[in-house]
Amino acid sequence: MRRFYLAIIIMLLLTASLRANSFANTFALSKDTSLVGSLRYHIVKKGESLIELARHYNLGYNEITAANFDVDPFVPPEGSRIVIPTFWILPDVPSDFQGILINLSEMRLYYFHNKTRITTFPIGIGDDGIETPVGKFKISHKIVNPPWYVPESIRKERPELPPVVPPGPENPLGSHAMRLSGLSYLIHGTNRPWAIGRKVTHGCIRLYPEDIPKLFEMVPVGTEVLIVRQPIKVGKMGDDIYVEVHLDDQIENFDYLKNAMEILAKKGYLRYVDTFKLYNVIRMKTGVPTSVTTKEKEPRVITSDPWL
Repeated sequence: MRRFYLAIIIMLLLTASLRANSFANTFALSKDTSLVGSLRYHIVKKGESLIELARHYNLGYNEITAANFDVDPFVPPEGSRIVIPTFWILPDVPSDFQGILINLSEMRLYYFHNKTRITTFPIGIGDDGIETPVGKFKISHKIVNPPWYVPESIRKERPELPPVVPPGPENPLGSHAMRLSGLSYLIHGTNRPWAIGRKVTHGCIRLYPEDIPKLFEMVPVGTEVLIVRQPIKVGKMGDDIYVEVHLDDQIENFDYLKNAMEILAKKGYLRYVDTFKLYNVIRMKTGVPTSVTTKEKEPRVITSDPWL
């Protein structure tokens, strides 16, 4: 009987460890590179889906499905090797920037603590037609256990909702919320974790339930918040030039190749780039930083890159 209860306890602990976010994704900043993290792999076990793996590795649904575009996200083959894209090029920010940067194109939030350290989290953002706005804001208020005052626009869509939803499991704001200055939008938690890495909100920014308390504790009132759209990011590590491309269908008539070449030229990297590699990275849009360096530069090969 004791062995039975011990087995149950071990199983519960393992289940909790899978669901809990064990990857804080805090990194030291370096003047030598604008890339942080590294690629990982996961061998699929029976019953696993990319949705729960995304949460376990602190990724959004968009990130893990783009990096594994040829895998069924709901029923991945048991034993298959999944790319875990915990590897990022930092978005372009002013050199002295300190605060929150939200890149809507990749559905990811970066908190620049100072010039030496950042923490990053996946997010959910506004749906088509009710997009999260870009611009400069500040954190004006912080609220623990926020009530949800249901906007009239949402009550028209869902008349069964009350004017105010109190804190609790039915509250879509989750356990913590931070208001953006000049807007009715919040950075908050969620009672629907599957929505992270998706365009599902009315403009607010959602974090996993286990992530929002961490960000809430880090960020003081008055923190600057910069919201941008950067579907293409470029960085350098050693002698290698990397490009990271995200599909952003909320930007109309966006020329990915032209934008990438403009960024590369501005940074002085274009002459070191293999245009065939660049074209393929843009065509695939996996969201994974990939070397596009010419062979003449003898680039460090990312052996985990299956697309080039």
